[in-house]
Amino acid sequence: MSSEQHPPIRTFGRTGGRALSARQQRLIDVALPKISIPISESGTLEPQKLFQEPPEAMWLEIGFGGGEHLTGQAKRHSDIGFLGCEPFIEGMAKCLGQIEDGQISNIRLLMDDVRPLISDLAPACIDRAFILFPDPWPKKRQRKRRLVNAAFLDSLARTMKPGGKVRFATDIASYADEALGYFIRHKSFDWCAHHPDDWRRPPTDHITTRYQEKQLGDCPPVWLEFERV
Repeated sequence: MSSEQHPPIRTFGRTGGRALSARQQRLIDVALPKISIPISESGTLEPQKLFQEPPEAMWLEIGFGGGEHLTGQAKRHSDIGFLGCEPFIEGMAKCLGQIEDGQISNIRLLMDDVRPLISDLAPACIDRAFILFPDPWPKKRQRKRRLVNAAFLDSLARTMKPGGKVRFATDIASYADEALGYFIRHKSFDWCAHHPDDWRRPPTDHITTRYQEKQLGDCPPVWLEFERV
């Protein structure tokens, strides 16, 4: 097998967990296909066309966990279209339950790695992206699996509109340092911080997630905001 044929390194851990409830299985089998994002690997997917009425803007959440932030933001901003990627089936089922309970219609989902979606999106179609507490891979030998790297930022930059914002949060100190380094070295992103509190305090529009509340990391959450130039 040539190097070009090797699959990309996985940036997330296990995708299965506890057995799903009957309702959760129904949501995966019936509800998810109705709002699932089609992937064609053409690089021309216009996400606005996934919605009956074109949204005023498109926001992307990468690895939404249990969906608390994604569905909370979607309820706050009914005029915005949301794309969410999560490979973990239990998290997807939880998110679908919140969508059903809240009768939320402005979300489209992909139960997979985000990289195929980013490759499939048309250029400059995303106004805002969230990468909140991604799998930390804290051990040194695991760090090659972290999502944020130069190649990923190249792909993300292609999909972001000029002036679009990216929010990255982590509670792993080494990941905060590493991600910040990749972003500030990338010619397409500017760091929006002006004061230390800009990265020490959660943004005023943030919605707390279950993972964040568990405080599993080795440092208080670090909040990094970047602008696509």
